[in-house]
Amino acid sequence: MNTLALGPQWLDPDYLIATFGLVGVLVIVFAESGLLIGFFLPGDSLLFTTGLLVTTNKLDRPLWLVCSLVVLAAVLGDQAGYLFGRKVGPSLFKRPDSRLFKQENIGKAHEFFEKHGPKSLILARFVPIVRTFTPIIAGVSRMNYRSFITFNLIGGALWGAGVTLLGASLGNIPFVHQHIELILVAIVLISVVPVAIEYLRARGKAKNEQPAPPHPADRAPAPDTRRGRHAKR
Repeated sequence: MNTLALGPQWLDPDYLIATFGLVGVLVIVFAESGLLIGFFLPGDSLLFTTGLLVTTNKLDRPLWLVCSLVVLAAVLGDQAGYLFGRKVGPSLFKRPDSRLFKQENIGKAHEFFEKHGPKSLILARFVPIVRTFTPIIAGVSRMNYRSFITFNLIGGALWGAGVTLLGASLGNIPFVHQHIELILVAIVLISVVPVAIEYLRARGKAKNEQPAPPHPADRAPAPDTRRGRHAKR
């Protein structure tokens, strides 16, 4: 079964699982959940494929164990991101762009966190790129640690176990096997929708905030120079 949907082979979920097994899945989930270098990794499609391979016995591990370990990796990844954010602090916003780091990604995560508050740790799990940087922003903002742990656990369970179980529940449906690439493309597109909506909304807001050019009738009248000459006499 070839599950390559988008991108190079080393980002193909089926290739990653066949090469690195469950350990590779856990490492990728951990990295994408809170490490700066993990934002490009295929989290959603990887978890979906993992569940699908478990239910078809191509990944010889109990489903409950896989889900538990995935949730643990996701929670620990967010924890690492939070601690990194607390340690680095505001200096993160001054870090120059590089091939693997863009200030634009930090800005998106910061706006997302400011808009949704603590629940952003749950919502961001289902938004690529944003899910990687949101726990870091939570650390930079010094979010209350108890609140962070609570929302981290909820988000990690809903995303990690939820997407894996979705793949497992659909794994026995023939249509899924026949159109696996289409399914994975759909997952990627659906996960990108929130980012696209936020981008368009921010773009529209920026346009509305641009000052309109002054109307000719509103312009200040030119000073009367003749009046000034008479005043000097």
